[in-house]
Amino acid sequence: MTDRPGIRYYDFGFLSFRLKRRTLILVIIAAFILAGLAFWTLTLGSYAIPLGEIMDVLGSRGDSGARFVVMQLRLPRILSAILVGAALAMAGALLQGVVSNPLASPDIIGINAGASAAAVFWVISGFDRSGVPPAAFIGALCAAGAIYTLSRRGHLSTSRLVLVGIGVNAMLTALIQLLMVRGRIDDVQQVYRWMAGSFYTSMWPDIHLMLIAVILLAPVGAAALGTLRVMQIGESTARSVGIPVEAVRLGVLGLSCALSALAVSISGPIGFAALAMPHLARMLAGPMSAGVFALCGLLGSILLLAADIFGQYALPVMLPAGVVTAAVGAPYFLVLLCRSGARIEGRNR
Repeated sequence: MTDRPGIRYYDFGFLSFRLKRRTLILVIIAAFILAGLAFWTLTLGSYAIPLGEIMDVLGSRGDSGARFVVMQLRLPRILSAILVGAALAMAGALLQGVVSNPLASPDIIGINAGASAAAVFWVISGFDRSGVPPAAFIGALCAAGAIYTLSRRGHLSTSRLVLVGIGVNAMLTALIQLLMVRGRIDDVQQVYRWMAGSFYTSMWPDIHLMLIAVILLAPVGAAALGTLRVMQIGESTARSVGIPVEAVRLGVLGLSCALSALAVSISGPIGFAALAMPHLARMLAGPMSAGVFALCGLLGSILLLAADIFGQYALPVMLPAGVVTAAVGAPYFLVLLCRSGARIEGRNR
């Protein structure tokens, strides 16, 4: 196949793909920004460690004090922010693709609230904390199933899905408050810290779980994007070329649930990343593709790491990353809602 301007095609027999130069450049720039932020964050804090000593610690050298601060306190928090940000951004991109609605994201339509409700119930009930990730995943899946079922009337209405999701989100938020009122004070204090959306208690087992999930699920999500683009043309067109529309929707919805639920189970509910980062990635690099999907994940990582740095070091008091992203995300959602409403009114006229 001939190359088009700005796009190069590669064919290796059983494997062929196209590469957009602009997207590749943006991915490389985002990766360098993320790496720079991560190394800079390792040097910050009351126990100042110069970059040279950090490199010694990462190379299994350096004194024991620096090794403890870097390997047990700072690096787990940084990696948690990177992985959670990537997972949330990619979950938002998949959800917006499957419902063809820019207002859809796991935190807006109740999927994160389902994960949070299940996780809060698990902690309040006194069960072992290691069961929080599977509980959160089941809660997210149940919330997504309820939203999907209530949104269907012969066919899936994307506008109805968003409205139903907002209602389900409100109900689950009320359930979370009820559980917290009825819980023991020690458990409730843990839940409050977790609900703020932070990386204070990040540990290596959480990072290993999140890393495995991102490595396994991100390529599957990227591979599904081509099918989603065909489905966005129209359900009848997708069925005519042999695409099982409902099965693809359920599968992609499950992927989005898995990514967001695991992220929520580690950091607590964090807003804005899943809603805004797909918009920013499409604005910078064009329609969603595998490369833009990777860019979206990197932008989510940059956002959460920057929010954590800002909450820790830029203010007189330390704030969780979730509070910082919520302060930015609420105005953004209102602007996006107004713009979407204006487009809908224009079409109706």
